Amino acid sequence: MSRYRTFTAQDAVEYARQFGGLDNPSSLVEAQEVGDGNLNLVFKIFDSAGVSRIIVKQALPYVRCVGESWPLTLDRARLEAQTLIEHYKHSPQHTVKITHFDPALAVMVMEDLSSHSIWRSELITNRYYPQAVHQLGEYLAHTLFHTSDFYLHPHEKKAQVANFINPEMCEITEDLFFNDPYQIHERNNYPDELENDVAALRDDAPLKIAVASLKHRFFSQAEALLHGDIHSGSLFVAASSLKAIDAEFGYFGPIGFDVGTAIGNLLLNFCGLPGHLGIRDAAAAREQRLTDIQELWNTFAERFQTLANEKTRDAALSTPGYASAFLKKVWQDAIGFCGTELIRRSVGLSHVADIDTIHDDAMRHECLRHAITLGKALIVIAGRIDSPEELVARVRQYS
Repeated sequence: MSRYRTFTAQDAVEYARQFGGLDNPSSLVEAQEVGDGNLNLVFKIFDSAGVSRIIVKQALPYVRCVGESWPLTLDRARLEAQTLIEHYKHSPQHTVKITHFDPALAVMVMEDLSSHSIWRSELITNRYYPQAVHQLGEYLAHTLFHTSDFYLHPHEKKAQVANFINPEMCEITEDLFFNDPYQIHERNNYPDELENDVAALRDDAPLKIAVASLKHRFFSQAEALLHGDIHSGSLFVAASSLKAIDAEFGYFGPIGFDVGTAIGNLLLNFCGLPGHLGIRDAAAAREQRLTDIQELWNTFAERFQTLANEKTRDAALSTPGYASAFLKKVWQDAIGFCGTELIRRSVGLSHVADIDTIHDDAMRHECLRHAITLGKALIVIAGRIDSPEELVARVRQYS
């Protein structure tokens, strides 16, 4: 018989007292449910002085923003906890720490990040964290290298791939990224004013062939343990810190997917900034986003290359020049996946606040069109974009 039950705030307090690891657990007195995502309950646990000390997160057996008509596996909580634990081994300074996990209750206890802010919110209000993209590049390089064939023994890699099979969550990604926006589907969500733009996606044969190729890579290339949903809403930042959270989409897939998703969310912010700051005042912030994208890739690629030079265990993969050739393939994958992120966040079920919170309807629609146009272009011409500088030039071309 299943032990699963949906937690109340009081349940979360009692659980934190038992498994939070505090010297004085009785000081925990109150919980506040703060989850604003689509899949989980998230409780902040406060002590008697009103200080948030611990986070308790529980997976729900359905998609929260839809309801019980869209059921979900609770095993995703195990996969999230184990992904974060594995990533913490390789990048502890940039991964939230999981201190306890119960698979039967689909509950985990983790460090409180109240000293940090959600990066997406900070980007929207133009609060700049100079270290953030560098630290994100470091996180991606360390987690993706150390869970790849460059570093893991083949037996360990294959066992890890089997352990992180995540079919239900991958199916959500497969549908939302590669299927729904390119067909008429009830999950799609966009203003009526964009109908012609969206219909053009459905009628664009070269685009759909390129998307099919990206989906096939997502299906078949088990290159490293991905976060699977690494966007600015799943990253917390402070003055000298960046921490990744929310890894329930973790699985072994193409490295370019994580990198492309991260770049795509910086470009979504780029597209939305005029709606928040005004066209003239957004110019400097948009230039910073383009610089950020170049720094993100350069940090990731340089660190991955260094790790490959120092730590690659496979004789063939350590051949001089191979890691560099592999990174060129990752780059082109990343550009394509970046494009799918732009389109799915504009047309599909799950949007981003960078654009959705723009108050002026006409400006919001224009920002959505920009994201769709840019996304479509990047998907189709990904193979012809050879460098971050070329990417920036293409973004300017479609702005």
